[in-house]
Amino acid sequence: MCYPLRMITRRELIAAVSLSFITGAGLALAAVTAKPVMHSCIFNWDNLQVTPTKIGGRRTVFDNPTPALANFEGHITTLNPGESPHPPHRHVDEELMVIKEGTLEAWQGDHTNVVTTGGIIFEASNELHGLRNIGTNPATYYVFRIMPHDLASH
Repeated sequence: MCYPLRMITRRELIAAVSLSFITGAGLALAAVTAKPVMHSCIFNWDNLQVTPTKIGGRRTVFDNPTPALANFEGHITTLNPGESPHPPHRHVDEELMVIKEGTLEAWQGDHTNVVTTGGIIFEASNELHGLRNIGTNPATYYVFRIMPHDLASH
């Protein structure tokens, strides 16, 4: 079936141009507000500022996509004796924690373990986990949260 050609109205042309402009502006804004991709770099302890919290302190290290990951976040938490960073929880990204100093109680599902200086904790995607400083001194640990591209949309 053939349809006769018709002229585009001025109203349709203005709507099309406006939509193109809005779409382009939205893409430009997304590019400007997107976090830059992190490449190989160094983070020295002396350059990491500690932000005091009610449970101890936090040093933010990075929070960016990388060439292979949708996002890679790293921070360092210090927990005062008896403190937990938050109640047990779960999330889609995976997490690796390296204990710099102190003694932590780590909950993973229905298991509890003690982790000391030099220990490593891995939390898999969507598994219930939590921490608490069970020592008499502050406990400091490095946290690395890993978000692959295929999980970023969940």
